[in-house]
Amino acid sequence: MAANGIPEDVLMDNDLIKDLVDVAKDSALLNGVLMRTKETPNSSEVVTYAPFTLFPSPVPKDTFHQALAVQTHYNRLVDRISQDSSFLEEALATTIKVDDFTGRLFNIYRHVLQEGKTQSIVLGLNRSDYMLDQNGDGSASLKQIEINTIAASFGGLASHTPNVHRHILKVAGRLEDSKRILDNNPSAGLAKGLAKAWELYGSERAVVLYLVEELQRNIFDHRYVENELWKRNIPVIRRQFEDVAKTGFLDQDKRLFVDGREVAIVYFRNGYMPQNYTEQNWEARLMMERSLAVKCPDISTHLAGTKKVQQELARPGVLERFFPGEPDVVDQIRATFAGLYTLDMGPEGDKTVAMALAKPDQFVLKPQREGGGNNLYGAEICQVLEGVKQSTERMAYILMDKVQPRPVHNYLLRLGTPLKLSTCLSELGVFGAYVRHGQDMVLNECAGHLLRTKSDEHSDGGVAAGVAVLDNPFLV
Repeated sequence: MAANGIPEDVLMDNDLIKDLVDVAKDSALLNGVLMRTKETPNSSEVVTYAPFTLFPSPVPKDTFHQALAVQTHYNRLVDRISQDSSFLEEALATTIKVDDFTGRLFNIYRHVLQEGKTQSIVLGLNRSDYMLDQNGDGSASLKQIEINTIAASFGGLASHTPNVHRHILKVAGRLEDSKRILDNNPSAGLAKGLAKAWELYGSERAVVLYLVEELQRNIFDHRYVENELWKRNIPVIRRQFEDVAKTGFLDQDKRLFVDGREVAIVYFRNGYMPQNYTEQNWEARLMMERSLAVKCPDISTHLAGTKKVQQELARPGVLERFFPGEPDVVDQIRATFAGLYTLDMGPEGDKTVAMALAKPDQFVLKPQREGGGNNLYGAEICQVLEGVKQSTERMAYILMDKVQPRPVHNYLLRLGTPLKLSTCLSELGVFGAYVRHGQDMVLNECAGHLLRTKSDEHSDGGVAAGVAVLDNPFLV
């Protein structure tokens, strides 16, 4: 396997590449690496392969295992943040003044705190995303981009991509390389967390409610995790915010019922962007948060994944607050932090603005948003900060050092896109699953991994945003 991730003799053989592309597309379809081809409610029968790389991309073995090893610590960190109301109040105090969406979420959080939480079972399914920053000596450092605490996606499809790359490498005459593609089954790992929380809820008739969008191209990613639950005889229903608003209610014990079915778990695969909400949907979210149902995530865990919290964690001494007496854990987590800087009003924020305007290509400007395609780079940073540098509106953002990964070459296979060799950058995601019952952590696991790769023509955007494609790590 060449340093760029593609065997040199294969790279030079255009006829073989064309043959491999046909093999790859068929293999993706056979292995269920699927997406809907268009976003219409009745298009479930119109499917194609999800976008993916022709070859697996190289990832250094030590940094890959570092990412897996730190995941259970990140699970604990997110959970401890979610339990620390004073920290969340302090960390988000400025953001909620200028970012309406985060403010609305925080209002629900305050309501639940004042009323008192009804459910002691906490379920977290998250994904921590990293890129490899190139050091001066040629080595690479693992740097966290973000942690997704709501609707962390592609665990289902990532469970089916290893067989595709194994087959491609075999056809390319790389049998030994094919054996190095790692087994990976996030579907089972995520379902294990859901199943444990459902079991603790204690009602065999209660359902897991997937809260979803009406139009969902990524339906198969959902279904693979859902099918793991059905294998365990755990009933699942899929509903939208509007369905919960129309048919949902709480009984005298605050048990949640939707369409007459008791809900054990609300699994949010929607609700992470402002456009997901109408006033009716905000009311439905509050009702679900007040209920006895286990929320994945609950509102405090949702807030724990905000960019502002990520930036606050990078301050000296903050990690120690959550891991007293565990310096090794603090060191492992802190080693993955990129530089993160506040834009709050005052001298520290002014320094950040000046730093970003002086060298915008060295930073990323991040709003409090999920879903991909929201971050700002280069000239965009200057344009935005020049407009808000004297305004409290700048507090809606944080600034992060731009990670400089080593590019590789690969073919990105996407329906309707011409075949070409691209210069690519990869992002490694690690899934975590945890369940806490009262003060007892009854499940805390790394649930698998995800590699996404995109052309270096694009600064931002994931698979769902139509920029990145699915990939597998080839450990080097």
